[in-house]
Amino acid sequence: MSALGRFFVDGLRQVFKGGRLYWSWVGGLGVVVLAGMAFYWRQLDQGLIVTGMSDQVSWGAYIANFTYLVGVAAAAVMLVIPAYVFHREDVRHVVLIGEGIAVAAVVMSILFVVVDLGRPERMWHMIPGLGRLHFPQSLLAWDVVVLAGYLLLNLAIPFYILFSRYQGREPNWRVYFPAVLVSIGWAVSIHTVTAFLFSSNVARPFWHTAVLGPRFLASAFTSGPALIVLTLQVVDRNTALKVQSSVIGLMALITAVSLQISLFLLGAEIFTDFYFRTEEVVAATYLYLGLNGANKLVPWIWSAIALEGVAAVILTIHSLRNRRVLLSLACVFAIVGVWIEKGMGLVVPGFVPTPLGEVFEYSPSWGEVLISLGIWALGLLVFTLLAKVAIPIELGTLQWRGPHRGDGAA
Repeated sequence: MSALGRFFVDGLRQVFKGGRLYWSWVGGLGVVVLAGMAFYWRQLDQGLIVTGMSDQVSWGAYIANFTYLVGVAAAAVMLVIPAYVFHREDVRHVVLIGEGIAVAAVVMSILFVVVDLGRPERMWHMIPGLGRLHFPQSLLAWDVVVLAGYLLLNLAIPFYILFSRYQGREPNWRVYFPAVLVSIGWAVSIHTVTAFLFSSNVARPFWHTAVLGPRFLASAFTSGPALIVLTLQVVDRNTALKVQSSVIGLMALITAVSLQISLFLLGAEIFTDFYFRTEEVVAATYLYLGLNGANKLVPWIWSAIALEGVAAVILTIHSLRNRRVLLSLACVFAIVGVWIEKGMGLVVPGFVPTPLGEVFEYSPSWGEVLISLGIWALGLLVFTLLAKVAIPIELGTLQWRGPHRGDGAA
């Protein structure tokens, strides 16, 4: 068997190795995935009527998760830059973990778009050659291109590196470094294009702001590195791959600075909305204060701001940030706060009130919640399996030993 064939066979065998904790984790994720699939089948059968969305609020929990996860995917560049551009060996030792997070996040992002479609089987209309992608005229086409391209880059680069190390040789810097540079720019582009999808909607004043792109990037570089911090701590405790404290410190510092910038941009938006009293203030009033008795999002957005504020204090004060328990708590607060603010706190107010002045509130149905949890579980499963194969190859415990007996020439 060839080295490539043996690489996939050994990788598959590695996936099926593990103790009770590993199989409990994988089995639990599998159950949640199946539950999500069951409710998605119901949605396919009955249509989007089973969701909380309507003609008035046509984007909900699915697009909120999509918006958040695109930022998580882009934030993997915070490990890529110091590892490959600044040659930090401590970061390079774990950079593939970040790229695994990026792959899982992009997969989830694409799936959230798919479940948001009422007729997903019609996606073939966007396949070049079969249908019309409408590139470069359509912003949606740009989103398809940047997401697909970023997914391919984050699969191709780690595959080349891991396959080289599996064969017992160092990967050729000249081969993969140009792709690394492309992926860095591509990471910024995927979230910028997502921001443009919102801000280009002039009929939705709440989104029609030039600062939305910078806000997206700042929040992405907050929640993404925060998630990386938590993931690296789990990897360090439960695998043979040991993560140096300098890497955790770097990601924590990036999270702190990005969160400060994100909160500043959020404050600038709130000031502009309420001081000048433009048409945008109606949606902002609904979000922050409630409008005509409709106030479902008010406790959520203020909870998000409070969580981000507490996280910012912990991450900014050096002595607090260096305590692992407080650091983990701050990362959780930052992740949840950004998810609320950038997800439901951004998507839904864009539709409330409608251009006709209707105040129609949205709450996700249980079906939407379970489908969303199913997609998140699938993403965690993808990351788990990728890490299960990547870590032993990175440590050198899983390598090709040459042609096995009976396999023939390599």
